[in-house]
Amino acid sequence: MVTYGDGVADIDISKLVNFHKKQGTIGTITGVHPRSKYGLLKINNKFIAESFIEKPILKERTNGGFMIFKREFFNYINPAEFEHEALKRLVSKKQLSVYSHDGFWHCMDTYADVSNLNKIWKEDPRWKVWKD
Repeated sequence: MVTYGDGVADIDISKLVNFHKKQGTIGTITGVHPRSKYGLLKINNKFIAESFIEKPILKERTNGGFMIFKREFFNYINPAEFEHEALKRLVSKKQLSVYSHDGFWHCMDTYADVSNLNKIWKEDPRWKVWKD
């Protein structure tokens, strides 16, 4: 298992592992719905704004950073190109599965992300799946 370590989620790791085994592919990444960092505009054909949605959760999935690989994956990577070229090679060989996660996921890329996650931690840390 590999993770970037800069995101938090309530992913059930045992379900992720079982999904990976069942798929039989070399790699499995966790697909999540990220929140847009920007508000989105819907514009009509006269260039008039019809709606504005503040930082919605996107329909598309992105790599949530929780991944599982068979040892064969080492045949696909060069140390400096893990994320881009190696994953693209797996895609081209149809050897990359996507475990769809619809639960909580949040990146921690900026100071604003850290502040937001600290606030959530105090109120309702949805990714805290362990017992104290």
